[in-house]
Amino acid sequence: MNLLALAVTLFLVLDPFGNAAIFHAVLSKIPEKRRRPVLIRELLFALCLLLGFLFIGKHLLGFLGVRPATLSISGGILLFLIALGMVFPTRSVLGEIGDEEPFIVPLAVPLMAGPSSIALILLTASKFPGAIGSIALAITGAWLVSSVILLLSPVVLRVIGTKGTRALERLMGLLLILVAVQMFLDGVSSYSASSAP
Repeated sequence: MNLLALAVTLFLVLDPFGNAAIFHAVLSKIPEKRRRPVLIRELLFALCLLLGFLFIGKHLLGFLGVRPATLSISGGILLFLIALGMVFPTRSVLGEIGDEEPFIVPLAVPLMAGPSSIALILLTASKFPGAIGSIALAITGAWLVSSVILLLSPVVLRVIGTKGTRALERLMGLLLILVAVQMFLDGVSSYSASSAP
């Protein structure tokens, strides 16, 4: 398992540049002195969820009877749709942003710990059951870099602007499409091999 490749892929899935503007919009509705503590709390919730799915993933897949090939195919499709949304952004799926302080939703889930990141973690854990510690390290590394970017998002948005963040998000989306297609093809190949007489 390539630890750096996994960390980079997770970083692309977490999409901190694309999420920066949304985080900023959600947090702008609460008092300024509460913004950083709320952001840190939500980021920690997201990390706990990601690591939680890493450690219970094997048991969850076994309970549901989901094969790794199935997870790879469905994860590839889901990742492709998410990446497509990054390249061709549409109206936010979050709807109207309320004035109340966010709690888990929407910042921790689904923006940070979303279905695509969870699917990727479950797939990696099922493929490399003996490397849970390394996968946890990759998750923590990707989360840490994403968290730093989000904590500095007001500065990032000021320096590169909205157009700059959109350009970065689209570039990350293009790279993620390649990963999604490869994940899908790996799943189809694995399924075909296991189904062959």
